[in-house]
Order: sequence, then C-alpha cells, then structure tokens
Amino acid sequence: MSFLRHVKLRVPSGAARPGPAIGQALGPLGINMAEFCKQFNEASENLYEKGTPVGVKLSAFSDRTFKFDVRSPPTSYLILKAAGMEKGPAQPSPERASGYITPEAVYEIAKMKQKDEMRWHLPLEGVARSVVGTARSMGVRVREAQDDGDAEEKQE
Repeated sequence: MSFLRHVKLRVPSGAARPGPAIGQALGPLGINMAEFCKQFNEASENLYEKGTPVGVKLSAFSDRTFKFDVRSPPTSYLILKAAGMEKGPAQPSPERASGYITPEAVYEIAKMKQKDEMRWHLPLEGVARSVVGTARSMGVRVREAQDDGDAEEKQE
C-alpha cells in the first residue's frame, strides 16, 4: 500500500451522493464512490447541519483504499449565514455594505476555522482578522449589535 495522491473536494455535509462531481475526482484513482459517500455521510452528519458545504482532503492509496479529513465550511459561507444573506453581492463595494455581522459572530467563525489542520497554531485574534478581511472583501461589515437605545442610557 503506497500513497498515490491527495484530492481536495467540497461536499455537502451528510448529503454526499455518488455523482459526476465526486466521480471525476475519485474515478481515476479507483476509489469506490458509494463507499466514500457512505463513510463521509457518517463522519459529517453530526459535525455540521445537513447540506452545509465542507472541505474534504482525501488521501488515496495504491490498493484502492483511502482516508479523509473533514474540514470546516468555507469562511465566505459562514459569513453569509451569520449575516442572514443567501448570496453575496455581484460586485462588492467598500463604500456600500451589503450586510452586517457582529463581533461575536466573527469570534464564533474564527473558533471554528482555528480547528482546521493548517490553522491550529495561529492565535485566535489572527484568525479573526482573517475572517474580518474576508467579510470586507465580500461587502459585509462588522458592527456592534443594536441594543435599542440601551447604550444611550448607560452614558447618562
């Protein structure tokens, strides 16, 4: 059993099905798509809600076996979900915000992203800055939650 190569996929959590998208990546390696989908669905169904796109890094071996790591959803997906948007703007503009998220949402996204393989050693603040940068490039701004006038009362 020798290592062949790594394959990176984006698959919906708990809802993987054998099809062209997965088949084009796994077919040339001789990996059984149905077996991959079964194992992936079992591994991802409790991690994220069903249908959430997650990254998968699959290692293929010469005896047609494989192992895979489920990664967190894309940062842009998490930002759109936190902002309550279905999709981002066609052309984001720094002057015009298309949505807003709170610092608490940025913190939660950063905690989730920090668990990924390549980010475990980074401080949470650095990962959070990366999330803010991604949000800014999407036209989503970070702002404090509105307290319905409570801030004015605290100042008096």
